[in-house]
Amino acid sequence: MQADKLIALVLASLLTAAAVLLGWRAVSARPMPAPSTGAIPVSTRQLQDIYFGMGCFWGAEKRLRAVPGVAAVEVGYAGGDAPKVGYEDVLREEKLIRAGRSHAVNHAEVVRVRYDPRQLDVMGLLATFWENHDPTQVGGQGNDLGSNYRSAIYFTTPAQQVLAEQSRAIYQANLAKAGFGTITTEILPLRHYNRAEESHQDYLLKNSDGYCGLGGTGVAFGKGVNGPATPALDAGTLDPARQLVVYEAEDCAYCARFEADVLAHWAAPVAYVQTRSQQAPGGWQLARPLVATPTIVLFQQGRETARFTGYAGDVQKFWQWLGFHLLTPEQQQIAFDSGTELPGTGPYLEEHRPGTYVDLISGAALFRSDAKFDSGCGWPSFFAPKPGALLFIEDRSHGMHRIEVRSASSGIHLGHVFDDGPPPTGKRYCINGKVLRFIPDAPKA
Repeated sequence: MQADKLIALVLASLLTAAAVLLGWRAVSARPMPAPSTGAIPVSTRQLQDIYFGMGCFWGAEKRLRAVPGVAAVEVGYAGGDAPKVGYEDVLREEKLIRAGRSHAVNHAEVVRVRYDPRQLDVMGLLATFWENHDPTQVGGQGNDLGSNYRSAIYFTTPAQQVLAEQSRAIYQANLAKAGFGTITTEILPLRHYNRAEESHQDYLLKNSDGYCGLGGTGVAFGKGVNGPATPALDAGTLDPARQLVVYEAEDCAYCARFEADVLAHWAAPVAYVQTRSQQAPGGWQLARPLVATPTIVLFQQGRETARFTGYAGDVQKFWQWLGFHLLTPEQQQIAFDSGTELPGTGPYLEEHRPGTYVDLISGAALFRSDAKFDSGCGWPSFFAPKPGALLFIEDRSHGMHRIEVRSASSGIHLGHVFDDGPPPTGKRYCINGKVLRFIPDAPKA
């Protein structure tokens, strides 16, 4: 209850004050950087945020921090009408609402979760959210009553919204089978987020006996793959070194969309196979049960090494996830952090055979060999790309004004284009060879 929480806060403050007087202090968490309105630093370029309301944010923070792949967590207030609030503001507004003296939307206590979508299975994160509180409870969680303790997901990308709504449908079906009512969780775009006071950050790490009223329904999120059992794939027909398995389900609209958007144009250097089985191929190992479809699992040497759960129509997100697990660290730095290989160190400088240069991850065609020329700059150079193969982005980094080129299929960084090339275009596409793959033309009969 609010009274219990206030007592706990007072005790924590007194302990902190006593610690300072005694000459020592607890280690406090560093604030997570606020959402940037400008360029994101290279080190956080790929990170995304999603916000969860699960009741008391002390316990929620602890549960969500433990999810593998979470980069950082912090607690705060979001979803209310007021642009700027603190803890006392939220409590004061809730009292006015309960007394019928305010019709404003109050803020909810939330946990801001920062993650790299290439490393973290977002559907697994959502499963942790659903399983660790009661999303059917109205106006609070457990003994923490009030709209400030409501169940909520505040998304920051369209893909997060789709996955949140898809996961809600999965969990609602499981709750109904267990006799629970309707989920009340609000799923909305993030608005008016305020970081909570330092005394609230990492509260249960700093106060191991601290109050936490968080509890779940006891209903598992579930596998999300329905229908009659399908035999496991025969591992003997698959590539034991590296194999993608696309787990699907009957009447799965997201599966059909993934097939149309991605699988229908597959040219990637790793093989895939589709299945409606819930099991690993015979003799192979899944790291954990499936929770939704489609789920794309990367197996290496018969063991799951990564998975991509759910598909919300973001093709580039899928390719970047796959690339993160296929590329070397140097290739990742070029592809995802706009890095540059040292001049003269990349492949294909001396490649003169006829053929096509493709995106290293997706296999999409980027340049033909007949558009390649020796610019003497130390990187493979081309005077024209394949139609529609590239994206062009203004780049003002390092005190220069350049035009960056990215692959339209995967979104990875390729290099830059300059106006000092040969006819007929006058362009020089200066490209990092280490994020290209060359496919020579078949010999003529």
